[in-house]
Amino acid sequence: MNDQQRISQLLEPHLNGGEYYIVDIQVAGRQGGTLKVTVLLDSDVGITIDECARISRQLGNQMDELNFFGEAPFNLEVSSPGVGFPLSQPRQFTKNVGRTLKIETTGGQTLVGTLASVDESGIVLDVPPANISKTKRKTLTELPPEGPQTLAFDTIRKATVEITFK
Repeated sequence: MNDQQRISQLLEPHLNGGEYYIVDIQVAGRQGGTLKVTVLLDSDVGITIDECARISRQLGNQMDELNFFGEAPFNLEVSSPGVGFPLSQPRQFTKNVGRTLKIETTGGQTLVGTLASVDESGIVLDVPPANISKTKRKTLTELPPEGPQTLAFDTIRKATVEITFK
């Protein structure tokens, strides 16, 4: 079992019965130096700084008691993923229904549209028609997709929320 899996196991009792979920766990550092442990958590309604601090204290104390990294010192950071962090969990997609997403597919396609719906297998992204002149349209061999696009989770390489200012 690797460090991320072990940390995930330690975190489980602190996630309020599934209210919070793990988005990412990273362990970085060099031999002989201080390790940096970053834990990103979220929930269907977001997570507060106080909740992150509480979980960080509990997890940090547990890791200290277990001498988790032996004698190696470590810094633990528990936070939410933040605005620009890619969506990776189905629950993150559900939380962002109605928002504009930029999706990069495993097939190399990039789509930008409004997240219309989410189910257990994937998403529906409503892609607006591309703003392409009639002259340019004649030269294209294939028009970019538009309208509702159904994408399975395993075909999404990267998905990020596009920030729009109105």
